[in-house]
Amino acid sequence: MSNTMTLRSDNQPWYKQRWPWLLMVGPGLVVVAGVITVWLAVISNDGLVTDDYYKQGLAVNQALERDHRAFSLGLQADVMRAGSGVRLLIRGNDGVVLPSAIDLKLAHPTRAGQDQIVAMGSEGQGFYSGKIAGEMTGRWLVSIEDPAGQWRLHGEWQADSVEPLRLTAQAGK
Repeated sequence: MSNTMTLRSDNQPWYKQRWPWLLMVGPGLVVVAGVITVWLAVISNDGLVTDDYYKQGLAVNQALERDHRAFSLGLQADVMRAGSGVRLLIRGNDGVVLPSAIDLKLAHPTRAGQDQIVAMGSEGQGFYSGKIAGEMTGRWLVSIEDPAGQWRLHGEWQADSVEPLRLTAQAGK
């Protein structure tokens, strides 16, 4: 038995071969994906991290007091939207005096950069109107507050829905 060794007859350099390039495609794609991931992390604002935990904890207690006040006044509101216009109808117990302006706060659950406060002017008989800035789709957290900060109604709103959102004050919250 003879020991024979076959040699390649094509004397092409490595970069003209197919296999080295095929082996480099995988690591090359990983590097490109890593660069894209870093770019997305730098340009996007997640809005989820805050550094004033204690201050926010104190604000929770104040918000609960405003919820209880809204319940004692028997407040409820309907939020209706048509394009960029938004309208509120607020009702309460007999003798409740509604303010001439209301703040409607719209907060996106994951993107704080899209949050907005809409100044709602009174049209009389519990109706208020205002304009939303920008396009709204998906789920939003809604809060209605009087300017004095005495009461608040809040809930979740599917902005794409044609049905109005009903906000009712609850005692246990």
